[in-house]
Amino acid sequence: MAQRNTWQRERVRSALGEAGGFVSAQALHATLRAQDTGIGLATVYRALAGLAEDGAADSLQSPEGEALYRACTTGGHHHHLICRECGTAVEIAATPVEKWAKSVAAEHGFSEAEHVIDIFGRCSSCTAAAEARER
Repeated sequence: MAQRNTWQRERVRSALGEAGGFVSAQALHATLRAQDTGIGLATVYRALAGLAEDGAADSLQSPEGEALYRACTTGGHHHHLICRECGTAVEIAATPVEKWAKSVAAEHGFSEAEHVIDIFGRCSSCTAAAEARER
C-alpha cells in the first residue's frame, strides 16, 4: 500500500538522497533535526519503511543488526557489496545466487521464494589506506 506523499516524507526522501550512501534512521533524523525541520524520529522510520516498500529506497541490515537505508538507484531486485569502513555500496548482479535460491526453494516444495543478500567487506580504497597505515 503506497503512502501519501506528505512534505515530511518528501523531506526524508530528499535527505536520504543527499546522504549519498546507506544511513540509519537515527543518523538521518539527526541530520533533519540539525536542519530544524521538526520531523520526528517515528516519522523518519515510517517514511523510510514506506520508501523501501515502494522501491524508492534500498534497505539492508548492517552486520551489527541495524537497519540502513539509501536512495535506490536501481529498480527491481538487486544485491549490494558494501564496505564496512566507509560505507561505499555497489549494486551487483548475482545470477548464480538467484538460480540457487529458486532451486533450493523448489527442492523443499516452496514457491515465490524471496531472499536478501548483502556482502560486507573492505573496498579497495579502504584496503589501500589500511595497508599504508601498517607500513
